[in-house]
Amino acid sequence: MMDIRVKFLGGAGSVTGSKFLLTVDDYNLLIDCGLFQGLKELRLRNWDNLPVDPAVIDAVVLTHAHIDHSGYLPLLFKNGFNGEIHCTEPTLDLAEILLMDSAKLQQEEAEFANRKGYSKHDPAMALYKVQDAIDVLSAFKAHPFEKTFRIHDHIEVRFFHAGHILGAASIELKIYTSQGIKSMVFSGDLGPMHSPLHVAPADPPAADVLFVESTYGGRNHRHQNLEEELRQLITESDEKGGCILIPAFSVGRTQLILYYLWKIFQNMKSRPVYVDSPMAISVTRLYKQYSAYHRLEGDSEFGHRIFDAPFIHYVREQGKSKVLNTIRDKAIIISASGMATGGRILHHLYHRLPNERDTILFSGFLPEGTRGRDIANGEPMVRIFGEQVAVKAKVHVLDGLSAHADQDELVEWISHIKEAPKKTFIIHGEKEQAEVFKTRLQGRGWNVIIPAYLETFTLFDHV
Repeated sequence: MMDIRVKFLGGAGSVTGSKFLLTVDDYNLLIDCGLFQGLKELRLRNWDNLPVDPAVIDAVVLTHAHIDHSGYLPLLFKNGFNGEIHCTEPTLDLAEILLMDSAKLQQEEAEFANRKGYSKHDPAMALYKVQDAIDVLSAFKAHPFEKTFRIHDHIEVRFFHAGHILGAASIELKIYTSQGIKSMVFSGDLGPMHSPLHVAPADPPAADVLFVESTYGGRNHRHQNLEEELRQLITESDEKGGCILIPAFSVGRTQLILYYLWKIFQNMKSRPVYVDSPMAISVTRLYKQYSAYHRLEGDSEFGHRIFDAPFIHYVREQGKSKVLNTIRDKAIIISASGMATGGRILHHLYHRLPNERDTILFSGFLPEGTRGRDIANGEPMVRIFGEQVAVKAKVHVLDGLSAHADQDELVEWISHIKEAPKKTFIIHGEKEQAEVFKTRLQGRGWNVIIPAYLETFTLFDHV
C-alpha cells in the first residue's frame, strides 16, 4: 500500500518558479526545477532554503529548458541533489546553453553592481556560478519523445510534444499500485496549435490527475496578421528615421521573428537585422541540428535558409554589441532577455528608450514585476543600471508571437481527455488568468483546484 502526494514548491499562483514535488511513499520526484522571476517578492524565494532537502529528492523530470522551469537545477545539485535529471534530447542541449548563460549573467550583474555600488547587498552575489551550471550537467539523461522509460520500480514516464519551444514536452506518469495503474499528466508549457515554427501539442492521454498551465487561461490572443503588422511597423520606423529594438527570448521567439522577417523581406527591401545575443545564436544552431523537432524542415519554400539570410548579422562580441547603439535608423536589433530583466537588451534600452524615433517591440508574455511589463504598460520612467530612464520611444506589443496556447487552445487540448480527471490542478498562471480558466473548466463538470504556494495535496492514499 502506498500514499501519493504533491507539494507545490513553485508554479502555483504565478507563472514562474515551476517545481512540483511528487512523493510516492518515500520516493521523491521533482517535476521541473525553475527559478522564480518577475516580482521581487517572488525572486527572493530563490534565496530561501528549498522547503525540502535537495538530498532527499531522488530524480527530476524536466518539461523543457526555460529558466523558469530549469534554472534552479545548479543550486539543487550544489545543495545535495545526486539523482538523475530526465528530459528530451533537445532539452538537454538547450539546458546547457541556458543554464550556463543564467550563471554567467548572474556573475556579471553581481560584479557590475559591486563596481557601480547600486546593490542593496554588500557585496552583491550571484545565486550560483558558471561552475555550478557545469557540474549539474553530469546529472542529465536524455530520452526520445514517445518512448516510455522507468525511473523507479513503480513509476514510468513518457514525454510527448508540448509545442512550446524546441524539445518542450508534456509528461505522462504511470504509477503501478496494488489497486492498479494511477496516471498523471503534466502539461508543461503548451504552445499554440498553429505555430509556423514548432509542432502542435500532441493530444493528452486519459489521466486520473491533470496539471495544466494557465499562462493565458483567462484570455485569447488577439487575431493579428503578423506579417502585415510587422511590415507596417518597419515602414513607420523608416518614416520616423529610427530603429526597431526587439527584446526577445533566445529560444523560439528569436527564431520565429527571423522566420517572419524572412517572409516579409521577400516582398520589400530588407533591413539589417542584428541578432545580438550569444545565446540566441547558439540556440539557432540547435534549431538547425534538431530539424525533426520543428516544422521548418518540411517547408520546401523556406527550410533553414531563413537563419542564413544575407540581411541577418549575428553579434557575439560585447564590443560590437555596444557599437549597435550608434546606428540611427533602418535597422532591427533583436536581443535578450525578452522580459528586459537582464542581458544585452538593457544597454540597448538604456540608449533607445529616450529616443522618440525608435520603436520597442515586445513579442510575448510579460510577467508582472518585470521591466518589460512596466514599459509595455506605459510607465513614463524605468530603472536601468540604477538610473531612471525616460520612456519616449514608441512601444508596441505583438501578442500573436506568443509561445503559449491561449484559453481556447488550452480548452481544445484538454478536450481530448474524454473522461474528466478526478482532480485537475491549474498551475503556472497569474491569479486572474487561473480563476477565469477554472470557471471555464468547472463548466465542463470538472473538479478543479488552484493550488497555493507550498500547499500539499494527497492524490491517492493506501493504494
